[in-house]
Amino acid sequence: MKRTSTFLALVVFLVTALASAQAAYGHDRHRGHRGVDDLVFVQTNELNGNRVVVFRRQAGGLLERKDTYETRGRGGAAAPGTESDRLASQGSLVYDRGHRLLFAVNAGSDSVSVFRVRGERLKLTDVDRSGGDFPASVAVYGDLVYVLNSGNDGRLQGFRIHGNHLHSLAGSNRSLGLANTDPPNFLTSPGQVGFSPDGRKLIVTTKASKSTIEVFDVRRDGRLSSTSVSNPSATPVPFAFTFDPSGRLVSGEAGMSFVTTYTIAGDGHLTSPQSLSDGQMALCWIVRAGDFYYVSNTGSNTLSGYRIDAAGRPSLVGPTGVVATTPAGPIDLAVSGGFLYAQTGTAGTVEEFRIEANGTLTRIGSITGLPPGQEGIAAT
Repeated sequence: MKRTSTFLALVVFLVTALASAQAAYGHDRHRGHRGVDDLVFVQTNELNGNRVVVFRRQAGGLLERKDTYETRGRGGAAAPGTESDRLASQGSLVYDRGHRLLFAVNAGSDSVSVFRVRGERLKLTDVDRSGGDFPASVAVYGDLVYVLNSGNDGRLQGFRIHGNHLHSLAGSNRSLGLANTDPPNFLTSPGQVGFSPDGRKLIVTTKASKSTIEVFDVRRDGRLSSTSVSNPSATPVPFAFTFDPSGRLVSGEAGMSFVTTYTIAGDGHLTSPQSLSDGQMALCWIVRAGDFYYVSNTGSNTLSGYRIDAAGRPSLVGPTGVVATTPAGPIDLAVSGGFLYAQTGTAGTVEEFRIEANGTLTRIGSITGLPPGQEGIAAT
């Protein structure tokens, strides 16, 4: 009898402790110390003061605006100053899940802001010089960060993450040898910097300046090879990229609106290109969502969907690939849960879509009240 009473007391204690822990978790989440898996961040890129807006993704996919945070830097505008694509890049706002850090470029101030993400709240922890002119894209792998500066000759600068701060990596600055101005022309500025999935290569697209995809080796100390392998793109104006599950590069190429896949060889050469156009205009941004790849067609005000098979062959979702129309100037894209969010630079909106099982998109709403010229969107 005594053992039974002791056992029951233990059960009551454990149930009470579990309930208290759950209540504490919910309380901490409400206070902003937990729950960072359903946030979407938007960069305003305002010329007189850049900001990041935080949204909470609701269960049905609609975004709820929570708060706005200053980056203590200025946004930028590539020449000739169009509102649809001020930064002319992908990856200007990047969330690093491993460190729970958000990186935002300040193209008008030649700096990068670092925020610590705590629940629904951001805390600015660092503002660092970008190592060049007109920073436009950020890449993260482990504790290694590279910033792509688009102005003048185009420069890459490496950093290490220590705590919630960036520390410049000595000897990591590399020139792309471009002939741009500051600010650069949006057609000739480089488009994106990114690490290969294994972290051994750093990739940069040069758009119309050279129409190449530059591949650097990443050394064990985090520094890059002194020169890159310069790969001509299969179709003109390589802009943004992502990767398929096997590690192939999946490139959005704006000149003729193609998606091209490449195999990345160990020596940095890109091989076996396979291309497919969606027949739209200015296919620039690209994001992967499970088995599907979505692109923004800035000149057509549409979004298209692709699949890529095991052999790297791209195909269109549906007969034309077009899965949505948008307000003027669709640019950067982000995926959160089963939802796609498309930023429009001209209209100043974020379009909200549910991703269906067959890859089509269903519009569920639109966020308004953001400034024209906004650019940069990321999700946890």
